[in-house]
Amino acid sequence: MTFSEENYLKAIYHLTTSSEAEVSTNAIAEMMETKASSVTDMLKKLSEKDLINYKKYQGVSLTENGKLAAKMIVRKHRLWEVFLVDKLDFSWDEVHDIAEQLEHIKSEQLINKLDDFLGNPTEDPHGDPIPDAQGRIIKVEKQLLSELNEKQVGICVGVKDTSSEFLQYLDKQGIALGSKIECLSKESFDLSLKIKVNERELTISSKIASNLFVKLI
Repeated sequence: MTFSEENYLKAIYHLTTSSEAEVSTNAIAEMMETKASSVTDMLKKLSEKDLINYKKYQGVSLTENGKLAAKMIVRKHRLWEVFLVDKLDFSWDEVHDIAEQLEHIKSEQLINKLDDFLGNPTEDPHGDPIPDAQGRIIKVEKQLLSELNEKQVGICVGVKDTSSEFLQYLDKQGIALGSKIECLSKESFDLSLKIKVNERELTISSKIASNLFVKLI
């Protein structure tokens, strides 16, 4: 596959994992920041390679071959993010764009050795699961912080928004993967939350709470 084909396949994978429904051409165009006509041309190519199921004016879904290929791209991306953070001391808000370049490396042997070198991690620095060499994923039971009721406590296990701005905001607030977060109260007017993070109390907006995943404890 070309770099462009891999990027489209990964985009379709991310869209299908967030929804049970088939993916629309417009949704792909929005994620790829391109025209719908360009998406249609690419979908035809991916369909010819038996990577997607595609019919004009209908939704798009991945074939079994397509799912595995997409998972291998995601695997490379997330392993490189772990390497950059754990071994090269990048911060979690710096690694996405670099990993976007490294994910196109073709050598399966290199990626498997990288996986072993890192200790076979199951999640990346943002809490997203890393597929193993066979495409298997260990899923963690989690929910959005915004869904917690008062007095419930959870451990931060992931972020929905991986933008640099959001991750830098979390750094300023002392919120990271593994942080213990208690919902002290929820404001009915704007759904903002008063929380305790590692013994420190602060108020966060509904938008922030809707982008943090926690595992109840």
